[in-house]
Amino acid sequence: MDAANFLLLSALLVMHFATIAGGFRVVATKNNTRDLDALLALKATILDPQNIIPTNWSSSTSLCNWIGITCNARHQRVAAIVLPHMGLLGTIPPELGNLSFLVRLNFVNNSLHGHLPTELSHLRRLKYIDLESNAFDGGFPSWLATLPELRVLNFLYNNFSGSLMSCGISNVTKLETLNLGHNSFTGNIPDEFSGLKNLSIVNIGHNQLTGSLPPSLFNLSSLEILSLTNNSLSGSLPEHICNHLPQLQGLFLSINQVEGEIPSGIGKCSRIQHFSFATNKFTGSIPREFWNLSMLQTVYREENYLKGQIPEDIYNLQDFTVLDIRNNEMTGTIPQAIGYLNKLEYLALDSNRFTGPIPAKLFNISSLQAISLVANGLSGGLPTTLGIMLPSLEYLYVGGNRLSGVLELTSISNASSLIGLDVSFNQFTGAIPHSLGDLRLLEVLDLKSNSFSYKSNSGEISLLISLSNCRYLQELELDESPLNGFLPTSIGNLSNNLRLLSLNYCGIFGQIPSSIENLTNLADLSLGGNALEGINPASIRRLSELQKVELSYNRIQGPFPSELCDLVNLGRLSLSSNMVSGRLPSCIGNITSLRYLYLDSNNLTSKLPSNLWSLSDILELNLSTNTFQGSFPPEIQSLKALTIMDLSVNHFYGDIPSTIGALQMLEELSLKHNRLQGPIPDSMKNMLELQYLDLSFNNLTGAIPKSLELLQNLVHFNVSFNKLRGPVPHGGPFANFTELSFLSNEALCDAPWVQPCQTFEHRSRKKTLLFVLSAVGSTMFAMVMSILVIRKWRRKIVIPTNFVAEATIERVSFHELRQVTNGFHEDMLLGSGAFGSVYKGVRENGMTWAIKTFDLQLEGAFKSFDTECEVLRSVRHRNLTKVISACSSPDFKALVLEYMPNGSLEKWLYSGSQILNIKQRLDIMIDVACGLEYLHYGYSTPVVHCDLKPSNILLNQDMVGHVCDFGITKLLGDGENVKQTKTLATFGYIAPEYGLEGLVSTSCDVYSFGITLMETFTKRRPKDEMFTEELSLRRWIEESVPDFGIKVMDADLLHLEDELVKSKLACISSILQLGLYCTTYSPEERMNMKDVLRALQKIKLQFFEELKPLKQTPKV
Repeated sequence: MDAANFLLLSALLVMHFATIAGGFRVVATKNNTRDLDALLALKATILDPQNIIPTNWSSSTSLCNWIGITCNARHQRVAAIVLPHMGLLGTIPPELGNLSFLVRLNFVNNSLHGHLPTELSHLRRLKYIDLESNAFDGGFPSWLATLPELRVLNFLYNNFSGSLMSCGISNVTKLETLNLGHNSFTGNIPDEFSGLKNLSIVNIGHNQLTGSLPPSLFNLSSLEILSLTNNSLSGSLPEHICNHLPQLQGLFLSINQVEGEIPSGIGKCSRIQHFSFATNKFTGSIPREFWNLSMLQTVYREENYLKGQIPEDIYNLQDFTVLDIRNNEMTGTIPQAIGYLNKLEYLALDSNRFTGPIPAKLFNISSLQAISLVANGLSGGLPTTLGIMLPSLEYLYVGGNRLSGVLELTSISNASSLIGLDVSFNQFTGAIPHSLGDLRLLEVLDLKSNSFSYKSNSGEISLLISLSNCRYLQELELDESPLNGFLPTSIGNLSNNLRLLSLNYCGIFGQIPSSIENLTNLADLSLGGNALEGINPASIRRLSELQKVELSYNRIQGPFPSELCDLVNLGRLSLSSNMVSGRLPSCIGNITSLRYLYLDSNNLTSKLPSNLWSLSDILELNLSTNTFQGSFPPEIQSLKALTIMDLSVNHFYGDIPSTIGALQMLEELSLKHNRLQGPIPDSMKNMLELQYLDLSFNNLTGAIPKSLELLQNLVHFNVSFNKLRGPVPHGGPFANFTELSFLSNEALCDAPWVQPCQTFEHRSRKKTLLFVLSAVGSTMFAMVMSILVIRKWRRKIVIPTNFVAEATIERVSFHELRQVTNGFHEDMLLGSGAFGSVYKGVRENGMTWAIKTFDLQLEGAFKSFDTECEVLRSVRHRNLTKVISACSSPDFKALVLEYMPNGSLEKWLYSGSQILNIKQRLDIMIDVACGLEYLHYGYSTPVVHCDLKPSNILLNQDMVGHVCDFGITKLLGDGENVKQTKTLATFGYIAPEYGLEGLVSTSCDVYSFGITLMETFTKRRPKDEMFTEELSLRRWIEESVPDFGIKVMDADLLHLEDELVKSKLACISSILQLGLYCTTYSPEERMNMKDVLRALQKIKLQFFEELKPLKQTPKV
């Protein structure tokens, strides 16, 4: 927007200056002592680095012949000093005020400084003062009011400051151009501007002006350009803004605090060509009159709160070259009429709420240089000939939409002028071609988070080789693209300008090549979520500009690479979820630039280096899930900028130091699952920004400090599984915390779920007796009422005749569950799921339970508990998990289930310690089929499990399969299917109609069973890294027909020397074929569970028939 502003200003200024240029010519010089002395004084106070003035301004020649000097014809007196762009240094001497015939003073683009001398007020003939781009300072010269002939005043780009109020400028009535932009003027805009009736250009932008827009500013009838850009001005535009501005051509208001709606009166500014009001607080819709301003060329209105739509009336703006309305709240579709603006060069509609397709005719505007539509809700595709149709296109940014279809990147490669390409976060398909390397001017390439395909015949990612032709490339982002290969050794041949290389989740394996050290300007290296095994630290060490290193979720092993400590600009380091081991080196404290450090989920050990606590500017620190040990030193208080600290799941011990209270910017603190002891420091009351505090699973003692009630921002608090005593605080945030925040402590009291605190140490025998009798009476009353309720409940239940007889339900309390799980100790944890955890519980009589607890802070946990209760209390079958009891209160919910000592099918498939043979796998899947067949047909209404997968198939001591986890199960009732608005099932196992449309039927379970069946005999998860958008588990098996058995089956099931190789292949081929039948796309074409069960039983029978002739049955 500034470019348009200043180009227009410059053009008008040139016109003003040109009118007087012809009036000056050089003539023979006559003696003029006063003018000569003034110029020699100027020569003495300035320094000319080019040495032009010292050599040219000589007494041996007439001053009228000196460079930059023009004399008038009549008197041979100095009329103009024009010395622009010479790099002059120094000040203006007061003697210049003696040039009484001076009309023009021009020192544009030098380095002159200091105050302007007041003696310049003597220059009564002065019309043009042009001091742009110097370093003059001081206040606005009040003596300017004494220059009656002044037409142009240009102080642009200087260091003037102070107020403009009472500056006397209203006396300069002939002033036409006032350019005070890019200084440091403060205060309000004076009303005296209104007296300057000849003003055509006013630029006071880029200062520090405040206050409301003065209405008088909009009464200057000769005004053509008004620029107030980048101040702190407020107020609103007058409704009749254009009534007194008939000549207005440019209005520049950007970067202020102007509010209100754009007045409809703007439509009367019929000559306006440039309108910029970006980064303000404008609201409402753009008035319809605005779209009738036929001379309008550029509009900048980004970063406001504008609403409404762009009307088809935009067709009227045939001179439009720039439309920028980024970061507003505009809605509707992009009008088709925008495709008829044949002069359009720049279109930016980012961060609005536009929907629908991009008008096809937009891509016919050959003048377009930039299209930026990022972060909307646009749909549809892009034309396949895009790269040919827009020969001038330099920037194409359409990321963050819902665009889909094949994106012809090969066509885009023909747009030879392209500088930036961003199609990220869409749903595009198609191949990533090597021809992108033909875009020689490319600086930004962002293809991340789409569904592109990529194939390389050599195993290395040769795309990166072709992109080395893009010598200006600065940012390369291909995250979530299926590159599936290793980084080429020539990666170091990429552009030396490259600052961002982001290849997260691209299926990259192997090592980072040493040649990466050639990318010397690299600031961001992101390779997370791959299968990298080594990072070549010596080479990365040489990337001295690195600010971010993202290597989380890889397979990096070995000690922490100490070479990273030499990266002096490193601000963010993430090695989370790798296999880094050993000590954390002490040099980590030398990276003083660190702001974010993530080393969680590794195998790091030993004590933390003492200088870690010297990283005083670090903002986030996550060292969780390692085996660090030692105590926290008092120096922890040095991390005063810290906002998040997670040191959970380690072996830290000792007291929490009281100095931790000095971390007053901390918002999240987790120290759970350590061996900390001692009290909770009272100093934590000073951590007023704290929102999340988890100290659970430690050995903390003493009371919970009542002072923690002061932490008004605290929303999560957990001190469960400690040895705390005393009253639970009630005030502040503690009013919202439930029993789950305080589980399994020694003697907490004074809360609804625990006993009252003992106020007196000794009570009278009478009070004690009353208390006991009251308690006994209450207990007996509760028992009687419970028996009546249970009897009434049992009478209401009608058990179908085909149910297995229900065992007597035992009553169980929260106290007993806590006791049999050793206080829900982590050693008793069997696993975790979407809504909670499962613990092993051992009773005094030796009976073992599986206790499934629900995390009630999670959305959907209550409904999951209720659903599972409803299903398990009603259905009974040998292949479904058996519910023994339940424990339910508003703050705690758990199910007591039959314990399955052999764990899940998932564990047996992937643990590697034991291998299931064909018979075992077949038997387990028949068990599962029996369970599902019962759910679908054995109960009064069909029951759909909705989340079948290997982890939800448990095995008892006899390896009999049991279907478990009924938390999202659906009872269909009278209809054949229901519609689910929120899909909670596991992706990879979910049926297409369930995932896309939310349609739930028994066919969904058949699909999940088919996927699980294929996974069981191939040992390939449906989300295995080998699978992509184009290649799923099902397609992989299907494409291996007719002999897919040996190609895709689990290698542990077959050895070539096995006598049964032929029988096994036939059996597994039949099973996999059955899996394909179960997973057809259309639910109507799938088998039902009755037929699936019969088919499996037939396959088993046929397999064992083939084994009978053998005298000795080998292991199967």
